[in-house]
Amino acid sequence: MTSSITVDLSGYTDLPAGKVATIVTYLEMHARPLARRAERPDLSLERIEHPDPTEYRALFRRIGDEWLWFGRLTGSDADLVADLTRPGHEVYFCRKGRGGEPVGLLELDFGDPANVELAYFGLVAEEIGNGAGRWLMNEALSRVWSRPQTKRLFVHTCTADSPQALGFYRASGFTPYKRAIEIADDPRLAGVLPREAAGHVPVIENE
Repeated sequence: MTSSITVDLSGYTDLPAGKVATIVTYLEMHARPLARRAERPDLSLERIEHPDPTEYRALFRRIGDEWLWFGRLTGSDADLVADLTRPGHEVYFCRKGRGGEPVGLLELDFGDPANVELAYFGLVAEEIGNGAGRWLMNEALSRVWSRPQTKRLFVHTCTADSPQALGFYRASGFTPYKRAIEIADDPRLAGVLPREAAGHVPVIENE
């Protein structure tokens, strides 16, 4: 059963308990930007063509629990693998050293070869702020813009993400072009994420 609410575009809108809302910003670029130097010789990028659901979800949660990521945590293992291996979708793990521990996730969707989506991009907390993000973005841009079919690369971020994310994407060459409001069931109340996840987004439920 679905329900709806009327959003007041000139003021406040009350949300039912158990719901979370974020402001989503969509960004795009139409040409490869100038590369920003990032020296991280200890990192390597591995394409994951046969993802293991347990390994994937472990990395996804290390990166995303703090930011209320839950899109890959619902559904069965078979559903997850089907989504990650659908035509045109590419999954990469950023590793510390070749074959080392995964510390970052990159997903690129080439389903429309002209309009490529940066579907997921993230690092574990201990790798933020030391050049790993810039290195990983350079790798992403190289893979996308080396394909002559590419005309546009787009991504979205939201107010539940790291407060650095929007500035990082803009510094990487993306330009904002649209906003949206996303409302969803709070995944912590459903047990998808632990209760303490994303402490900057309070849990509000009925008594």
